[in-house]
Amino acid sequence: MRKIIMFAWSFLFDHEVSPLRHIPHLNTRHMVLQLLGWMWALAFSIAVGSYTVFAASVIGHVVLIGAAAITVATYSAAANRPSLFFAGYGRRSDGEHL
Repeated sequence: MRKIIMFAWSFLFDHEVSPLRHIPHLNTRHMVLQLLGWMWALAFSIAVGSYTVFAASVIGHVVLIGAAAITVATYSAAANRPSLFFAGYGRRSDGEHL
């Protein structure tokens, strides 16, 4: 049962496992996945019949997507430009602060 759940999760939400893996550009994959998420949030709120649920869902999605985007940007910056995190910190060769 655990394997089925893990496969279903990966198939839906992992861009390297789902059919979205065939889209060559990573940003486009991310946008498509976001649009699908918004579509399901809207469909769920209409099915429940409450626009309050939709508003809460939109706010929740914005927060989670924003947090994920900040995390990805931080990881990408750390991998590609680690000096970005050290600029202006530390000591000179004579022991004085920069």
